[in-house]
Amino acid sequence: MMKKVKLPLAGLMMSVAVQTSAGAPRAVVSDAVPAVTAATVPAAILEVDSDAVPGAISGTGSASSPAGGLPLAPDTGNAGVVAAAAGMQSPGVTMADTLSASPKKEPWMQRMRERSEAKERSGAFMITPLVGPGYTPEMGFTIAGGVLMSLRTDRSDPALQRSSFPLNIGYGTNGAFFVNSKIATFWFHDQLRVYADVNFKNMKDNYFGIGYESARNTPKGSTTTAYKRLWMQFNPRFMWQFRPHLFAGAGLDLNYTKGKEACDQVAADPTYAKYNDRPFNSGLSANFQYDSRDVAVNAWKGLFAEVAASFYGGYLGSDNTYQIYSVDVRKYIPIVRPGHTLALQVRGRFGNGDVPYGEMSQLGTPFDLRGYLWGEYRDKSMFFAIAEYRHTFYRRNGRPSAHGLVGWVATGSVANSPAAFSYWLPNGGVGYRLQVQPRMNLRLDFGIGVGGQHGFYFNFNEAF
Repeated sequence: MMKKVKLPLAGLMMSVAVQTSAGAPRAVVSDAVPAVTAATVPAAILEVDSDAVPGAISGTGSASSPAGGLPLAPDTGNAGVVAAAAGMQSPGVTMADTLSASPKKEPWMQRMRERSEAKERSGAFMITPLVGPGYTPEMGFTIAGGVLMSLRTDRSDPALQRSSFPLNIGYGTNGAFFVNSKIATFWFHDQLRVYADVNFKNMKDNYFGIGYESARNTPKGSTTTAYKRLWMQFNPRFMWQFRPHLFAGAGLDLNYTKGKEACDQVAADPTYAKYNDRPFNSGLSANFQYDSRDVAVNAWKGLFAEVAASFYGGYLGSDNTYQIYSVDVRKYIPIVRPGHTLALQVRGRFGNGDVPYGEMSQLGTPFDLRGYLWGEYRDKSMFFAIAEYRHTFYRRNGRPSAHGLVGWVATGSVANSPAAFSYWLPNGGVGYRLQVQPRMNLRLDFGIGVGGQHGFYFNFNEAF
């Protein structure tokens, strides 16, 4: 016996002929405009109301079913006729339930995040361009453009960290132009790590002299501190892992600092006068590290400790002969859940010999006491400590989001030698983090110091 009923499906009206005679039950779809088959509506489920068709029959179809009919399997209870495509069998599911359960388009940010995570898992090359404003005490308001590039050097090794190649280019309202990059790469199943700092800066600057007292007692001004500075640096380091978490290696540092258009007070400073015509410095370093961080550029847990000694001299064509010794210890403590991290750092840098004014230790960089004028406080030796809390927000599904906040407190000092540290500069600030690639952030920091000094920094990856 055949009975026809009309069913709407996605705005189409079609007839379903239900055969209830003996033999294999079938539902025959006809009179559709346009024709609808299991191939064209693979996720559709058709149900005939039990009042219209007593003696229910349900079944499933496939993309290979003919357009004229979908084979159905009998259902115990005979409570309706259901044609389900692509192997889906849904007895008792109404059309309203089916349409409400249809997959919805995901938000574009989620789709981008999923594509990014897929690239991260595969180790594929990723590139993220960004542009944003900033403000630093030494350059004024800046417009900075950046590109973050990353990849896994061995895509067959899922445990290998992604190598990162950030590049920042900016222009300040005082005429400053800068280019910088902090590169971190990982090779041969993490047996070899190559780091590099690349810097170029041409800007109007301020020189306050050497030591804490000179910085505090010299007012900033066109007749007291003003000059123009050109600075270039190329500093690669090559680290070999000889035991788990233990690295040894060497580095090369080539740097150039040349001042010009100095005001009378700067030109008369004995340190400036001695070294300004000896601008080029070159040296080799020996480096030893312990590193158990989970991700080097954005650690959530682990310990990093480095001891390094650098030797500059005429053997590499340097205009000056001096030594720099440094120690850097960082600890990352997880709090409650991943991405909630207390990050601690203590660092000392100590110079010996004829250290030129451009190579003396300086506070106020984007990587230590953020908010101070970079280079106002300089001397042969420096020490600082930072405690920073980093908070990653979580989505409703329990996964970390792309957004986070940080807050830090810090202090630091400069002096002629470690025994002379006596004046300590306070520092603090807050920041926003936006993950632009897996575990790689855009960093926006606002830092403050004494005397109303402050700065707003736009950069990639964490300060430490």
